[in-house]
Amino acid sequence: MSQLTVRRSPGQGVWTGGRSGSGGTRPPVVLGTLSVRVSAGAERMAIESALETGSPLIVANMLKLPPYPTTIMLLGPGAATLPHEEDLEAVRATANRAAELGLKTQLLRVSSPRPVQALIELLSEQRAGLLVFGPDPTRIGARKLRKAAKRLSEKAPCLVWIQGAF
Repeated sequence: MSQLTVRRSPGQGVWTGGRSGSGGTRPPVVLGTLSVRVSAGAERMAIESALETGSPLIVANMLKLPPYPTTIMLLGPGAATLPHEEDLEAVRATANRAAELGLKTQLLRVSSPRPVQALIELLSEQRAGLLVFGPDPTRIGARKLRKAAKRLSEKAPCLVWIQGAF
């Protein structure tokens, strides 16, 4: 039986069994991307790591929040990202594949003016044990990917696995 929880942004407690260290729950594995689908290698690494350790999996789709104040005030942050600016169905499919394997899986869509910083904050808040950062390199600029990878490897409060050589 698959367990997939979809939330727009982090906030309240995530896992019903408590957080890492407070109820025997293992630290989650976070699979992070930047508005694009996850590469096959990163997906495989995150799912296998979560299965091997018995950890829950958080699939974090970090979206750049554009400066549309009227849209955000009237319709909410979800309306500020246009469908062609995000590969939501592919990211959702990744989360569904993990849930079908029996992993407790959560899909987060987090909108922020600074998506990489928001991912670092998410890692701290969830007390993640591993970040698998693997946006599909064919769908994101090489410079943007290198810059994000460098920042994550320097600032992440957990182990970091980055897809590909930069």
